[in-house]
Amino acid sequence: MAVAKRKINKKWRIAQFLEIRWWQHYLKKKDVDAYLAAKNNYWQRVLQQIELQVPSGAKVLDAGCGPAGIFMVLPQAELVAIDPLLEAYAQKIEHFEAAAYSWVSFQAQMIEDFEAKGEFDYTFCLNAINHVADIKKGIEVLAKASKRGGSLVVSIDAHRFALLKWIFRLIPGDMLHPHQYDLSGYEALLKAEGIELTQKIKLKPGFIFDYWILVGRKRL
Repeated sequence: MAVAKRKINKKWRIAQFLEIRWWQHYLKKKDVDAYLAAKNNYWQRVLQQIELQVPSGAKVLDAGCGPAGIFMVLPQAELVAIDPLLEAYAQKIEHFEAAAYSWVSFQAQMIEDFEAKGEFDYTFCLNAINHVADIKKGIEVLAKASKRGGSLVVSIDAHRFALLKWIFRLIPGDMLHPHQYDLSGYEALLKAEGIELTQKIKLKPGFIFDYWILVGRKRL
């Protein structure tokens, strides 16, 4: 599962280092079975909130899947899950064991480098797109991987205040996330790649960021 080499900036490398450290700290005292059961329930609730049912045999991409992504609850799908930190999860986090998900083809690579073999009926990128090195290229890849008429589901932390957005862009106020956008900024990035938004749901309000899920369809 070696990650493909590409020219990437120092900011992204720092973010990835902090990402695996964050997961280790977050999961350190969490019982494995209890945590995975809770994540399973969470993803089921998300699918219910966006009223999305993935049929048996559907081709699904979970981009930036993390150690406990939505791949967990889609055993009926033909599923590919990608993340540049998959090897680190396998080595350093006991909560992730690729062999437990026999229906998933795991690939350790950056979203920007992913080359799909065919197109996907459903493409998920949940709490991941603002972790990439090149966000415009990342969204371009996600759109290209989605078949025409297929669904693209993205969740993001979106800035609530323009001033804080610009401050966070100028100084390292949020090292885990190399990219800082408000909701309209994310919408514009998706629309530029031919994605028509069909749903915008605020999953969790916050002081600096609101956590949104955006559901779109690739134009026919």
